[in-house]
Amino acid sequence: MIKTIAVVVAMQSEFDLMSHIIDNRTEVDIDGAHAVKGDIGGRSVILMRSGIGKVNAAVRVASLIAVEHPDCVINSGVAGGIGSGIRQGDLVAGTECAYHDVWCGEGEWGQVQGLPLRFPADLSLLNTIINLNVERLHTGLICTGDQFISDPTQLDAIRLRFPDALAVDMESCAMAHVCYLRQTPFLSLRVISDTPGMEHDNTSQYFDFFRDAPRKTFAALKDMIVRL
Repeated sequence: MIKTIAVVVAMQSEFDLMSHIIDNRTEVDIDGAHAVKGDIGGRSVILMRSGIGKVNAAVRVASLIAVEHPDCVINSGVAGGIGSGIRQGDLVAGTECAYHDVWCGEGEWGQVQGLPLRFPADLSLLNTIINLNVERLHTGLICTGDQFISDPTQLDAIRLRFPDALAVDMESCAMAHVCYLRQTPFLSLRVISDTPGMEHDNTSQYFDFFRDAPRKTFAALKDMIVRL
């Protein structure tokens, strides 16, 4: 039975938006990271801001699991949409997460030696969000790397190596990696803020959209949490 749900976001703006849907909030420090404890619909929730990028994500989630022992970890925030039919404002629940910027010299691109190429989502968490019948929800692969993707050459390389990828971000796979090692159920749920490779400046698209982009994700996340 899931008793404590950890939600991890990368940026302060996402943290501020998410914290407003948590009741009975108490601010805490978890190994140097700012976090909030409280409840959503009677479910115990811990919200943490990891910071941007793979190292920040991995360090913070590892500390969170070691100190608080949550029953599951859900990563939320924004992502770039790269899959066919993915539009700005859509939601993507990651069935799997993979690194698009890892190469160890052997094995497959994206694979850390001795570990899976792709880290799967927890099926119970995934099915919970699917069963909500959220409008414009897609399920599939999320790719992670320490880059904001705006260069068409970068995008083409990712699509060549991961033709089934729906979205790209900078944290999901690092968190999935830690949760895999710590045997903690994990799901990444992202809203599409920009669509690199289309005939527009996706950097401007990202900043224009970001003002309200996470609200849709957090509304779906709130509904999901009360059903876990």
